[in-house]
Amino acid sequence: MLFERFSRIGLIVNWKTLGIAILAIFATWFSLKLNLVADYPLTIISTAVIFPIVFSIGHAYKRREASLDDYGTIKAHGRAIYFAARDWLPEQNEDRLQHVEAVLVHLLKSCRDLFKAELKDMPRHEQQVYASFSELSEFVKRMRAEGLASGECSRCNQYISKMIVAFESVKHVYQYRTPRTLSAFSDFFIIILPIIYGPYFAHQAIEYEAPVLTYVMPVLFAVILTGLDNIQSHLEDPFDQIGPDDVAINAEKFVELLACGEQGGPCGESEIGKAKRPELHTPAAA
Repeated sequence: MLFERFSRIGLIVNWKTLGIAILAIFATWFSLKLNLVADYPLTIISTAVIFPIVFSIGHAYKRREASLDDYGTIKAHGRAIYFAARDWLPEQNEDRLQHVEAVLVHLLKSCRDLFKAELKDMPRHEQQVYASFSELSEFVKRMRAEGLASGECSRCNQYISKMIVAFESVKHVYQYRTPRTLSAFSDFFIIILPIIYGPYFAHQAIEYEAPVLTYVMPVLFAVILTGLDNIQSHLEDPFDQIGPDDVAINAEKFVELLACGEQGGPCGESEIGKAKRPELHTPAAA
């Protein structure tokens, strides 16, 4: 647990933090050496860096939450199609269930491969996702041939349509980032401000008459600015699996839990199913 916390801190404080801290320390030392002191207003920092980064963090977090909602939509409607294949036809068919399971796991694995890959590899993985949706449509056609009512087939096709809409929304989150010009603006000032504020740090060191704490302020300044920027960078792509807040697509667990509640299924029969079976009830005493 302790190691995990330290590893998370490493995602915020990294080589970029070290570089900016060195710049701030050098600017402070140089200003003290030349006796360049000035009392700059700190509102410049909040206007030029803090506000844009916090805005980007909020926007990136909303993108992540929207991706989670759409991912849940894909899983929920995929499970509904599985239940339709299992329960909406009069005859049980193990081959039919294995077929829809294979299609669903291929769909989720293809989505995972797409969102974890580089943008340049997107067309190849995207074809696999659309092939899975096409296979689902063919599967509904198969159930229609096996006796599924036209209204229920229409409902299954609506499930597929909603899954496709959700996928397209997630794909656009993966494909497009938060405003790049805003990110470039923040990066520019994160590098420039520690240098410009060297005279301010020198002024603070002289005013407080604490030589030991001379370089605490510039280091803290660098940690705060780069820490916020690193948080925004990790939230920017919710599928890269670098930070602890990323969206993880677990296709294997989804398929494993499909048969939960079935008699003989991997999770066992549900308590509701057991209660409905008359042979499980203990006869009352005479």
